[in-house]
Amino acid sequence: MLAGLRRHARQLVAELAGPVRRVRLRSGETVLEVEWHGVGAAAPAEVVASREPAPVAPPAAEPAEPAGRTVVRSPIVGTFYRAPEPGAAPFVSVGDLVRPGQVVGIVEAMKLMNEVTADRGGRVTAVLTDDGQPVEYDQPLVALEPA
Repeated sequence: MLAGLRRHARQLVAELAGPVRRVRLRSGETVLEVEWHGVGAAAPAEVVASREPAPVAPPAAEPAEPAGRTVVRSPIVGTFYRAPEPGAAPFVSVGDLVRPGQVVGIVEAMKLMNEVTADRGGRVTAVLTDDGQPVEYDQPLVALEPA
């Protein structure tokens, strides 16, 4: 597990533009943290690998899906936001009609905002994740029923 995290850290640092000061990767209870002291990746790095209990959020209870109901799922691990910016109106609310390809939220991952779009149309019956909450890959975010 640790070797895989190291490999991912090297790939991530190689792909990023500009100097990197700190990288922290977590897989289950294993954490890999690299911090560079000084300027750029050529400076000495401190590598800390540990096993620590990951904060565990209670699993979201998925209600039994009625026939025809679909859910829009998270395409990535990150933080879910219902609106494009703080204080703005949410992308969708319960009762709204959604068309295929419409943005229903965003998931922030590594300071990048990833749009979450509906793959089919319908009426929003529930928003299954609170604004600003961490989400996992494939986690249900918005429930739709055919309209």
